[in-house]
Amino acid sequence: MTQHAQNARILMYSHDTFGLGHLQRCRTIAHSLVEDFRGLQVLIISGATIAGAFDYRARVDFVKIPSVIKLRNGEYTSLEKDIDLHETLRMRQSIIRHTAETFRPDIFIVDKEPLGLRGEIEDTLSYLKTRGTTLVLGLREVMDAPHLLEAEWARRDVMRKIGLFYDKVWAYGPPDFYDPLTGLDVPPAVRAKMKFVGFLQRSLQKNELPGHRPEGDYILVTTGGGGDGGDLIHNVIDAYQQDPHLRHRALIVLGPYMPARKRNKLLKKGSKIPYIKMIEFDNRMEELIAGAKAVVAMGGYNTYCEILSFDKPALIVPRVKPREEQLIRARRAAELGLVEMLLPEEAEDTKRFADALEVLPDRPRPSQSNPHLTLEGLPHISEIVAELLDRRAGHHLSVIEGMN
Repeated sequence: MTQHAQNARILMYSHDTFGLGHLQRCRTIAHSLVEDFRGLQVLIISGATIAGAFDYRARVDFVKIPSVIKLRNGEYTSLEKDIDLHETLRMRQSIIRHTAETFRPDIFIVDKEPLGLRGEIEDTLSYLKTRGTTLVLGLREVMDAPHLLEAEWARRDVMRKIGLFYDKVWAYGPPDFYDPLTGLDVPPAVRAKMKFVGFLQRSLQKNELPGHRPEGDYILVTTGGGGDGGDLIHNVIDAYQQDPHLRHRALIVLGPYMPARKRNKLLKKGSKIPYIKMIEFDNRMEELIAGAKAVVAMGGYNTYCEILSFDKPALIVPRVKPREEQLIRARRAAELGLVEMLLPEEAEDTKRFADALEVLPDRPRPSQSNPHLTLEGLPHISEIVAELLDRRAGHHLSVIEGMN
C-alpha cells in the first residue's frame, strides 16, 4: 500500500527516561510509515541515551535531547551530574519547541506522556495547535494501575489538557486485551477521540546480517533496557546452577542500561555455566527473538509485541514497582493463555523457576492458544495517517482556490 505523501512531515516525541520502550515504539511506527508513504519524512525527538545506536531507515531521523534518568524510586535526575535537572529540562523544552517550529510537521505524535516529561511539551502543543498540526497521543495498551495513573494525572490536570490539545488518542492494543484508561474518569469528549489500533507487529529487517543469530537452539533471556533486570538474570543463573537437568542453551542480553557493577557481577557468575552465553546489548533484538526456541522476559510492551509477532513460548517475570504496567500486562496475557507468568518472588524459588524453564520450549505458542490473534497496529496507523494527510491536502487546496 505505498501511497505518495508529497513533502508530508510527521514529528514524534519520546521522553525516554528509563529503558528503551518509547524509542523502540516510535521507531517501529516511523519505519512502517515511510515504507507505506513515499515522500513522507519522520523526525523523532528522543531523550534515550543510546538513540544513536539503532539503525534508521531513509527519511527517518532523530533529534537527541539531553537525557534525564528515572531513579528506582520514580524521581528524575539529569544524566550529566554537573547540570541540574531544571537546566536540563529548560534545554529539552527549548530544543523541542525549536525543532517543531523549524520542521513544521503535519502530524505530531506524542508517546505516552501527554504533556511530556514534567510538562516540557505543553507550549509546543499550544504552538502546533495554532498552526493546525494534527496532534496525536499514543498510549501503550497498559499505562499503569488506575489508582497510580489517576493520582499522577490529577496533579497536573492531564485529562482536561488531553481534551484541550489532542485531536486523536491511539491505544496500541486491541480493545479486548486492555483499556489503558480503565478505572479513570474519562470525559466523553476524550473517549470520542480514542481508537484502539492494535498491537504493533515486528518484522525482520530486509538486510539481515549473516551469522547474527547464534547457531542451534537457544532460549533468549531479555530484560529490555536492563536498568532493573539484574534480579531476573540472577534467578536464571541460580536455576542453572541448582538443576543439572536444565540444559537448554540460554542467550542472556543484559541490556544497555544495566549498571556496570551489576553487569560485571552477572558476567562473572554466568561464565561458570557452560550452557549460558551473555551479551550486553543488541540493536537487532528482533533477529534474536525470531531465532529463539522460547523467551524469558520482564514483559515490557516491545518485548511482548516481539513475542507475539514471532510466535514464541514465553515465561514472563514482570516488574511490579514503581509501575504496575508489566504486571497488569503479564496477568492479562497469562489469563488468555498467551504466556506463562511468575511473580518476582516466585522466580526466586529456584526449584520452581528451574522447572518452568525446563518445560518452556514445549509450551504452546501464542497462536496455538489464541488462533484469532492478529497484530494490526501498523496497518491501522497507516490508514488513519492516509486519511489525515488527504484531509490536510484537501484543506490546503481549498485555501489556495479561495485565494485565487
